Amino acid sequence: MKIESIYLLVVPIGLVLGGYLVGKIFQRIAATRLAELAKKSGWQDRDIIVAAVASVAGLWCTLLGVHSAVMSLPLRPDVSEYLRKLIMSGYIVSATFVLARIAVGYVHAHAVKVRGVLPSTTIFSNITRVAVYSLGALVLLQSLGIPITPVLGALGVGGLAVALALQDTLSNLFSGLHLIASRQVRPGDFIQLSSGEEGYVTDVTWRNTTIRELSDNMIIVPNSQLAASRVRNFCQPNSELAVLVEVRVDYSCSLEGVERITMEVAREVMKDVSGGVPSFEPLVRFHKFGESSVDFTVTLRATEFTDQDLIRHEFIKRLHARYEREGIEIQPPPTIGYIKSDHRTSHSNRQSRAS
Repeated sequence: MKIESIYLLVVPIGLVLGGYLVGKIFQRIAATRLAELAKKSGWQDRDIIVAAVASVAGLWCTLLGVHSAVMSLPLRPDVSEYLRKLIMSGYIVSATFVLARIAVGYVHAHAVKVRGVLPSTTIFSNITRVAVYSLGALVLLQSLGIPITPVLGALGVGGLAVALALQDTLSNLFSGLHLIASRQVRPGDFIQLSSGEEGYVTDVTWRNTTIRELSDNMIIVPNSQLAASRVRNFCQPNSELAVLVEVRVDYSCSLEGVERITMEVAREVMKDVSGGVPSFEPLVRFHKFGESSVDFTVTLRATEFTDQDLIRHEFIKRLHARYEREGIEIQPPPTIGYIKSDHRTSHSNRQSRAS
């Protein structure tokens, strides 16, 4: 009798341990070989499924061992049925997490493939995850013998009360979906708000849009406020933008020579400076006869918004050095000239009064 009792305990424990060991072996060996096989076969998005399945392979094998151990024990039918439902619940919950991970992975992968059509944002991942979890919960209730029709009815009735209580949250949610669907604001875009803040859009969640300033500070803007405000997007319709530089030269300078030298410096900056557009042909346009200078505008082009400062810096520095070598005189803005004139006048007045 004692030997039979020991046998009844050894077999279930052995089945549980065997399932656990098989799961560990699958995680370390089989998953690696499956990934290699999928790579050779050219199976797209293989890593998503392999990684998701491998993460719960040990749990599934352990549950299989527990199920076999329960079946081998002489238990009462009600206890056996209770344990069977408990094990089945473990399978359903783990399978739900696996499916949610695969679905979110496919959302990210598809967003990368069709970038510009479906941006990779947290809001889509959260919606996908909630949808899969909801379906998994309904399947779990059905497997436990709980009718889901009353549950769905209760959710429909309670949904109205929840919607009224969460008006602000739902407003931000649908505003975020509208921003993404319209593709007017996308992660990675450099935008400027009507209030003056500007930076890169890093993410759009179910409630807020996160903007990273150039100083690495984060701006958290509710989606509803962002959708209702005026936004300047420097990355649409494309990320390139014109860089304008105002220059004034003396009347004694040859305008043809000024244009030729300025164009040479501008082409050099476009090719050498990081962030310039080498294929862009700079423009020089004279537009005004000033009081003491001929004014013109040089048009350069930057790859994105943050590159314009370096391009303007290098262009002004190189143009100043080149004008000095060529003997071209740069005239200051009129306001500066007036200040200098007033200073000389006051200085001469003081000398005359002293004499």
